[in-house]
Amino acid sequence: MHRSLKENTSSFSLTTFSVMKTFIFLAVLALCASAVLANTCGGNCPSNDCTNCLCGTSSSYVSISEWCAKFSGWDQSQCQCIVHHESSGNAHAQNHNTNGSNDIGVWQINSVNWGSCSKGRPPCDASSNLACAIQVWKWGGKSFRLWSTCSECGAC
Repeated sequence: MHRSLKENTSSFSLTTFSVMKTFIFLAVLALCASAVLANTCGGNCPSNDCTNCLCGTSSSYVSISEWCAKFSGWDQSQCQCIVHHESSGNAHAQNHNTNGSNDIGVWQINSVNWGSCSKGRPPCDASSNLACAIQVWKWGGKSFRLWSTCSECGAC
């Protein structure tokens, strides 16, 4: 009987170990799944809700004053304020909106505008984002009123 008890104990230890390994595996899998669902795109999507990383997972910061100065038609301080609030100058910044659209780049150009200003593609580089921003600015009556942050910058 003593030998049988020892065999049962060994069997119990192996079963317990297998259950623990399975539990740890499932816990790690759950953590990975939550990381995929809450996608920050390497920090480019600070809202944590982007469904895909349209501009990748590495940041690309530009000089806000330098890029605003590439267009002389708008008020430079308003432009700098808008860019600071929208993306902090990250050309790869992304925001996924509740209506399913995405805002991309330095000026956070909304996906509804991409067909008119960037051949339907996300304007992830600063040059194409600037070209889109100029168009959107013009559509807004040569103002930043179409940006959600315009009131914070006295630019509506």
